[in-house]
Amino acid sequence: MPLAPRKDRDPLGWCLFITLGFLALLLWRVDLPGRYYFDEIHYVPASLKLLDLIPANREHPMFAKEVIATSIHFLGDRPIGWRLPSALFGALGLLGFGRLMWHASHRRAATLAAMMLLATNFMWFVQSRIAMLDMIEAGLCMVGLWQFAAALRSGSKAAGRFRLLLSGLALGLSIAAKWTSAPAVMLPGLCFLILWIRENGLTFAGRPKGGPVKGISLIEAAFWLGLFPLAVYWATYAPAMFYTDRPVSPFGFLKQHEYMLRLQESVKKPHPYRSVWYQWVGDLRVIWYLFETMKDTQRGIVMLGNPFSMMVGLLALLWGIGAAIYQKRHDVLAFVLLYAATLGVWIYNAKPVQFYYHYLLPGAFLMGVLALALDAMWASKGRWQRVGTGTFVLALGFFVLFFPILSGLPLPKDVYNFWMWLPGWR
Repeated sequence: MPLAPRKDRDPLGWCLFITLGFLALLLWRVDLPGRYYFDEIHYVPASLKLLDLIPANREHPMFAKEVIATSIHFLGDRPIGWRLPSALFGALGLLGFGRLMWHASHRRAATLAAMMLLATNFMWFVQSRIAMLDMIEAGLCMVGLWQFAAALRSGSKAAGRFRLLLSGLALGLSIAAKWTSAPAVMLPGLCFLILWIRENGLTFAGRPKGGPVKGISLIEAAFWLGLFPLAVYWATYAPAMFYTDRPVSPFGFLKQHEYMLRLQESVKKPHPYRSVWYQWVGDLRVIWYLFETMKDTQRGIVMLGNPFSMMVGLLALLWGIGAAIYQKRHDVLAFVLLYAATLGVWIYNAKPVQFYYHYLLPGAFLMGVLALALDAMWASKGRWQRVGTGTFVLALGFFVLFFPILSGLPLPKDVYNFWMWLPGWR
């Protein structure tokens, strides 16, 4: 990952400001509705049972439920206790995404645009306000990728090693929250291997000062990015080893995961919100997390991608493929590959029932490609610069337009059709 020729100033302060602003927006009225909605009916009761070491929801790994259970333990069995973890990890993931963009590109405008586009792509906001496993998994995935990119930029062995340690820890906890991030978790190790071979050939033992990270051998990198995340992942199963019913064996790694795979593949009952990958890409099939009348007021929360930025992002993806091939833009290539890997796994996934929220990570990386495309427009002169600015403003404007049905605000009567532009949105 060679340094970009531009010498932009690190926008760390602005990254923190955007993160705190996003967190404040997430926490505003997060306690509504005051009961479980959508898949909270699965994950909150499972987390409550975990406090008593009673097994539940055994088809998913442990860490996200442990985090929700810890929050409930300290804040109580109430909405803020259920949903605070998603809000915190959503904000942390947004910061991680911004820092990943900075270390990958060293482009100030692209970094800030990427954070704003992700914060307003609808999916990241909505998923950060519901007590499910996905945001804990996605937020930690962004942190792990950020630390890996920072390791590649580090100037010393100690700094690089520390960054790799943090990367392995976050990536291990990410897949320990939910397996969805597995393709992204594997890419840092593969990237390190490719960069190592490019610099050193097939000398796998390594030189003390050679390789992508100064002083880090291929063997050590394999530990931090391979064995260490697996160890972290398995350590999160410790509470399950003390279950009151059918505890997990400390040495039963393979057996446990064979059982979990059987459980996941056994869910074949049709679901009204079931969808497939090409519907996600086209923003064609949404999920109504909530739509009902509460206290004589109609409210709704819809899991939908920003219909403007998600579609323009596909055009940016075509640009990104060309920029990666013909301009040797490694920063663009990184986000294109992350999008392809996290979407591709669902194209070939054997899981019979899939949902739009599985597009959470691909949709985020698509915003990264779009941000780099906008940065290229802003760096040009004349019409393209204005097109880039207009695109960015419209993306944020659509978030404001749809905000009432993203946040559960009270809705005027008979306005449902105002936002329902496509049949698959109903």
